[in-house]
Amino acid sequence: MSGYALTPLAKADIFDIWSYIAKESEDAAARVEQAIYDACAFLAEGHLRGHSRPDLTARNVRFWTLTRYPNYTVVYRPETTPLQVVAVLHGKRNLRRILKERP
Repeated sequence: MSGYALTPLAKADIFDIWSYIAKESEDAAARVEQAIYDACAFLAEGHLRGHSRPDLTARNVRFWTLTRYPNYTVVYRPETTPLQVVAVLHGKRNLRRILKERP
């Protein structure tokens, strides 16, 4: 078992990221996608590895920016088992609005 679960919206986020990058390079898209999955597995090993962002949301979620691809952030619920990934977003998107609209 992976120790984490992706919500349907998080799965859609990853697909959208892959699709956008794959227009230029499927190899690059695969590398970013793998880095996202690796980050999710890393976070599942230590639920408090990310940080909170009260400036973006009052929800009990934490944020982890991918080390190798710092434009992408994993948003997850630290209290869940398995760890629930609720979003994977590009940092230039309106994170506050997106998180407000998500369940």
